[in-house]
Amino acid sequence: MMHPKPAIPLFHHSIIPLILTIILTSGCDRLPGKPTLEERWKPGMEIMDFSQLYAQNCSACHGADGRLGAARPLNDPLYLALANPLTLRAAITRGVPGTSAPSFGQQSGGNLTEKQIDVLVEGILSRWGKPEDFKNVVFPPYSLQNAILRGTTPVDQQRGAVAYRTYCAQCHGADGNGGTKGGSVIDPAYLALVSDQALRSAVIVGRPDLGMPDWRAYVPGQPMSPQEISDVVAWLASHRQAGALAQGKQSKERR
Repeated sequence: MMHPKPAIPLFHHSIIPLILTIILTSGCDRLPGKPTLEERWKPGMEIMDFSQLYAQNCSACHGADGRLGAARPLNDPLYLALANPLTLRAAITRGVPGTSAPSFGQQSGGNLTEKQIDVLVEGILSRWGKPEDFKNVVFPPYSLQNAILRGTTPVDQQRGAVAYRTYCAQCHGADGNGGTKGGSVIDPAYLALVSDQALRSAVIVGRPDLGMPDWRAYVPGQPMSPQEISDVVAWLASHRQAGALAQGKQSKERR
């Protein structure tokens, strides 16, 4: 007499928990809406992605794409050819004293590590710099100190006023209070937000995102000399103190 073979269970009860564990653990990373490893939250000091670091620390002032922000555009190859990497690093680490530019380096009270500042400097230069385009360009000295070392005389505000009328008045008005193409450059509120170096950088490389030319193109065929650049910056900066004194006098008169 034939006896039917007993049915063999498809899954033995002892391996079911193991199978369920494998299914659950392997399927977690494929759940809809689950962030990838790159998208998951990281402590601030572990962020090493340039785009994220720039968006969180720089874009509010310098613009989302490095242009059209309240502060100097960083997406400007001419400026990056003028300012060396050490200059960028110093500005990020320590900020710009006397202006609204804060310090980001941890040793200066900020929240960025040395490696994160490296990422920012290298990212700015690699994405927006084009040093090969300026190999044959002779730049004016970046700073007043460098200009003096290269032979310019001490600044003179009267010479600066003459240089202003020659190179700048056609856009910013005869007295600096604004013209048809540019706003006021002697407004005390504006001057309180910018350093002398920021004024110098603007005179040298312009603001290409706003249509402002560089030192070579204010007057066709007549680039500004290093001395004229230093003098016109001194003339502009002199209105900072004059504006502060005028505001103080008005405040006293209202009392």
